[in-house]
Amino acid sequence: MDAMPEFMGYDRAIVTFSPDGRLFQVEYAREAVKRGTTSIGVVFKDGVVLAAIRHIPPLGITNSGSDKVHQIDDHLGTATSGFLADGRVLIDNARVKAQVFKLTYDDPINVVGSVKDISDRMQLFTQYGGVRPYGVALLIGGVDENGPQLFEIDPSSTYYGWKAQAIGRGANEALKVLRKSWKENMTEDEGIKLILQAMRAAEKDAKPNEVEIAIVKENEFRKPHGDDAVKIVKKFW
Repeated sequence: MDAMPEFMGYDRAIVTFSPDGRLFQVEYAREAVKRGTTSIGVVFKDGVVLAAIRHIPPLGITNSGSDKVHQIDDHLGTATSGFLADGRVLIDNARVKAQVFKLTYDDPINVVGSVKDISDRMQLFTQYGGVRPYGVALLIGGVDENGPQLFEIDPSSTYYGWKAQAIGRGANEALKVLRKSWKENMTEDEGIKLILQAMRAAEKDAKPNEVEIAIVKENEFRKPHGDDAVKIVKKFW
């Protein structure tokens, strides 16, 4: 008990480091992500598959604003885990930045450029008083001149590139499947099959109609809805 007062003050202000160099508010934001439902991204030969679980409560309406997989641009998409409202604000900002870039340079923003824009905004909320870090992590998938790419941005604003990655409460179980079965030059169907196998391992109680899935290819973002989405999921579920 004597140790508690020593550290109590360090979790009240985002701008204060603890004596051992930690920002507790950022760590708490990471815990919010760990409590969120699972989101997964997988790179295949021509693009990226993104998937997420969105539980539908009794009497709930599907596609009512609580989606976890979103389009940023024709060649860019994202899946989130954590606080959906925080993710929505970041995604809206990323969409604006992508359109501004296209209007300014007459070219679509590249994948890393969009990732940096999002992570720069998140970083600001780790160093100023009166705000809190975004309690969300994002998987950004897209295709540009460098081919298909997948990035993860965590609440600290650090980003990493991956061939396949999972975030959220079922990440550890999903990663076991991804590490075992991911391979180079997979087809689109193989990528979808793998991401759904990983999702089943991560979210054992999920139903096919609770899976959001999107395929991102060069100048093509495709997210099936309703019966079309369920049909694709059931094919590999």
